[in-house]
Amino acid sequence: MNKVYACIDLKTFYASVECIERGLDPMYAHVAVADASKGKGTICLAISTGLKQKGVKNRCRLYEIPSYLTYIIAKPRMRLYMEYAANIYSIYLRYVSKEDIYVYSIDEAFLDLTNYLSYYQMDAQQLVKKILYDIQKEIGIYASAGIGTNLYLAKVALDILAKHAKDGIAYMNEDKYRQQLWHHKPLQDFWQVGKGIVERLKKYGIFDMYGIAHCKKDLLYQEFGVNAEYLIDHAWGIEPTTIQDIQQYEPKQQSLSSHQILQSDYTYEEAKLVLKEMVELHTLRLVNQHLVTGKLHLFIGYTDRKQKLSKSWKLHVKTNACSILMKEFLRVYEQCVHKSSWIRSIGITFEHVEDEKYESFDLFSDPIALEKERKLQHTLVNIKQKYGKNSILKGMNMLDKATTLQRNRLIGGHNAE
Repeated sequence: MNKVYACIDLKTFYASVECIERGLDPMYAHVAVADASKGKGTICLAISTGLKQKGVKNRCRLYEIPSYLTYIIAKPRMRLYMEYAANIYSIYLRYVSKEDIYVYSIDEAFLDLTNYLSYYQMDAQQLVKKILYDIQKEIGIYASAGIGTNLYLAKVALDILAKHAKDGIAYMNEDKYRQQLWHHKPLQDFWQVGKGIVERLKKYGIFDMYGIAHCKKDLLYQEFGVNAEYLIDHAWGIEPTTIQDIQQYEPKQQSLSSHQILQSDYTYEEAKLVLKEMVELHTLRLVNQHLVTGKLHLFIGYTDRKQKLSKSWKLHVKTNACSILMKEFLRVYEQCVHKSSWIRSIGITFEHVEDEKYESFDLFSDPIALEKERKLQHTLVNIKQKYGKNSILKGMNMLDKATTLQRNRLIGGHNAE
């Protein structure tokens, strides 16, 4: 049986939610979702369809919106957007099982319709149109969709063709793909083809999917390594991965990471404070998930973008003890970070994360002290889960350059409320 997938996109999702909350039509209202308190240079998370029709580009900065336009600046409310997304997900569940849904992002999802068309006695376009109608009628959000015989073709149909379709729905199979899109430009319109790939292909006079499909494979493997396989498959409209493959995938190695772009230039000592906060919070994630780590990574981005520090190192133990992890991060920070340079971003990663049953010690470890520390960490996790992330704070979290208090009010780096 041939597979049939739909890729559904919620149009200008954040901006549409803000329009609906204000009783405005998302298709015509002028709304920009951005935190104006960060200044005119802040990036807009979303631009309403009405502003797009006036020529305003998505992900622009506030100062790039023409001054002659009248529009509303809506501060991001991530928790509200998540509630809307959950309600829309419940509509998907009316029509397909959760095993046949892959949520690609908060505003985009893939649905495997293969086994449902005969049940509903509909073709794919009819079923998708009904789902989109329910979303618009019940939630107020307009959506578009791509339908394809594999995940890649569904996504391409959405990204390139659906926006030009009268009903916002487009269909694509391998034959249509080669007929209609082999010579489509620019290449960056295609899923997973970024600017870097485009520039590297230019060296060989390749500017469209037809060029990739008919290029010598050895040349592409030489240029892109194993990633050439995906590029070649997609050039022919082929994608063997299914939603079931994605859901069953288990990475060989896992990691937990956290990254902050600071709101201003930080000194060496000020950035060290933020690092300490990050290590403490991140360690609680390990404890909460009953995980340990045996390898760490520290990233420091300086204000001078030509400079950066990126360093990984192995531990002699596998642990989730904050005392050990903090000592390690501070040791590398003090040894490697420029004391006279301004710092603008910090990233930490716990690599090679695994179940805490694999915890290990060295000759200098005190298992009794570490167990006492673990119990304290579990207590902190339980209190924060019950009463909120800011229910327990340290004195350092109240200092001027600390970021924990504010970041605990964010979701995905943006205002939660």
